[in-house]
Amino acid sequence: MPKTPDKKESKKTDAEGSYGAKDIFILEGLEPVRKRPGMYIGSTGTAGLHHLLWEIVDNGLDEAMAGHAKHIVITLLPDGRAKVSDDGRGIPVEKHPQTKKSTLETVLTTLHAGGKFGGGAYKVSGGLHGVGASVVNALSTYMRAEVSRDGFVWSQEYSLGKPKGAVKKERATKETGTTIIFEPDKSVFPTAGEFDWKTIIDHLREQSYLTKGVRISVFDDRESPPKEAKKTGVLGENLFGRQYGFYFEGGVVSFVKFLTRHEIPRHQNIFYADKQYETVHVEVAFRYTQSLSGFEYGFANNIHTTEGGMHVTGFRTALTRTLNDYARKSGYIKEQDENLSGDDVREGLTAIISVKLREPQFEGQTKAKLGNPESRSAVDAVAGEALGAYLEQNPQDARAIIEQCVIAQKARKAAKAARDMVLRKGLLEGLALPGKLADCQSRDPEESELFIVEGDSAGGSAKMARDRRFQAILPLRGKILNVERARLDRMLTNNEVKALVIAIGTAVAEEFDISKLRYKRIVLMTDADVDGAHIRTLLLTLFWRYFRPIIAAGHLFIAEPPLYRLQSGKDVRYAFADKEKDETLKALLKLKEDRKKAKGGDKLVIKKQGKVVDEVELEEGEEAGASAESEGGEKVAGVTIQRYKGLGEMNPGQLWETTMDPKVRVMRKVNFEDAKKADEVFEMLMGSDVAPRKRFISTHATKVKNLDI
Repeated sequence: MPKTPDKKESKKTDAEGSYGAKDIFILEGLEPVRKRPGMYIGSTGTAGLHHLLWEIVDNGLDEAMAGHAKHIVITLLPDGRAKVSDDGRGIPVEKHPQTKKSTLETVLTTLHAGGKFGGGAYKVSGGLHGVGASVVNALSTYMRAEVSRDGFVWSQEYSLGKPKGAVKKERATKETGTTIIFEPDKSVFPTAGEFDWKTIIDHLREQSYLTKGVRISVFDDRESPPKEAKKTGVLGENLFGRQYGFYFEGGVVSFVKFLTRHEIPRHQNIFYADKQYETVHVEVAFRYTQSLSGFEYGFANNIHTTEGGMHVTGFRTALTRTLNDYARKSGYIKEQDENLSGDDVREGLTAIISVKLREPQFEGQTKAKLGNPESRSAVDAVAGEALGAYLEQNPQDARAIIEQCVIAQKARKAAKAARDMVLRKGLLEGLALPGKLADCQSRDPEESELFIVEGDSAGGSAKMARDRRFQAILPLRGKILNVERARLDRMLTNNEVKALVIAIGTAVAEEFDISKLRYKRIVLMTDADVDGAHIRTLLLTLFWRYFRPIIAAGHLFIAEPPLYRLQSGKDVRYAFADKEKDETLKALLKLKEDRKKAKGGDKLVIKKQGKVVDEVELEEGEEAGASAESEGGEKVAGVTIQRYKGLGEMNPGQLWETTMDPKVRVMRKVNFEDAKKADEVFEMLMGSDVAPRKRFISTHATKVKNLDI
């Protein structure tokens, strides 16, 4: 017979399994934001912290797009605060008919309260669907709003989204505008107050290009001002510390010029279209360069849609259709020839597609993709019509663009032939892997890793050092082809590159399939000298140009072999940098001194803050360091220091315990945040234009230490 639960047990069971009205919680006011901040700003990391600033800046930009603001000022203040001012109309302060509170308080303390939900306040706007300012308020330990409007300055302060008092009338003024000061909550943002100057500058530059004719100023006042600092009269800001200003009359045309400033243009005139189509305002600009990469930047109401959307799709459709029509009409493509593909017409293209519409529909709260179907038809119509006229009016530019596309088409066909020859079905299935590859026993990609090493010497050492169960080794002979200016067909004639492509297993270009990746971790393991750095850069260029999804998925790593081996008696330690070497040397010398002072017993007990952290055995003849001397290197007070110039200098045991053992090794994961910036770096380092590379070397030459030539 089952045991009947007593009253105590019965109570506990009911409490644990209960689900009634009392278990349903209603979050009021701004509580949902504090409970789930990621839903509103994407994350609570560095990106989320800057998102707070963008939301307040967007409110000023909305005033500018509506034609009411001409100047926006952003100031980074001490104590982690930020200040944003604009000279727009100012947030209304009169009593709101629904809430019976000041409209200013309503806007800053109520979700979905603002001028973006109807009425005629804003035809277009960015921001978090009208919840931006209130979200920033909810996630700030302090916020102060100052509004210049109706002949007076009005103010109100808040903490964690709640007002600390009523709206106050401060003083008389003839100006209009809004100033918001806020301090992000440290309990929500681990990096609160650590606003990154470069991130802010890059974002504001972008916004200034997209809002032509509006001045944006930014000041970094996080350090105390000098006594002689003076007021500038620019919305009352002090001028000290770092400062920057943006003002562009050219709009997106200037933006394209900026993005292609390091490139060699294919044609003289930048294409530009600016037109209202029904309810959507469309602005498009593009230029072709000699780069093999193409970039399309989509913006909706000044918000960067990083994953594109309907407006980018509309542009691609118009571009491909119009260029094919012109190429056939002008005889560049014969009747029997196939059309240019989307990839053909986008090679070397840098384009800005900016739309402004009344009710943007974004996929996801952080607006990575635009979903409005009307934006597609609007961009298709405007860009198609304008591009047709541009090609007719600029025949030399048209010829240069079409020739570029035709060359890209021929290269694509040649690459396909080369790919078909190299990457046959048997190769892709791993039936004919390159002979130099020492593959691992495991066939599970999740646990397998591939080490790409430099030269046969390091390859031999790595093969003996590895755990052959899950670690594969691919030695490369010499420096691989620089693929920055090499198309795919030429790249696949290089034996080292061909071996690497087959070993990875994903195929390449149109046949690339990341699901066929044979190793979860691909590790570049080169020597810690100039040649090793060059080979690593060549390999990074290869992965960036032809295997970018592998980088994006987090599968590419750089091994960090130690630079130094320090030995005192039987105590061996490794250092990965000069500073670490100096600190390790001091620690070993201190240990030797402690050993000399130790009396009695056969162990030296090392304590820190009263706790035992290590016990070192005392043995005779330790200071001779015979085993260390056999490795070579200099001696400092009995400590032997060996500097490794290559992986081949390490014996397999040392290579395993420092660089390949998953329990102790240090590796850097390769990733990127801004594809265009990363592209510019590879172009500068590995491209054919020498001048930018020379400037880079001249600028950074003094920072290089222990240069091995």
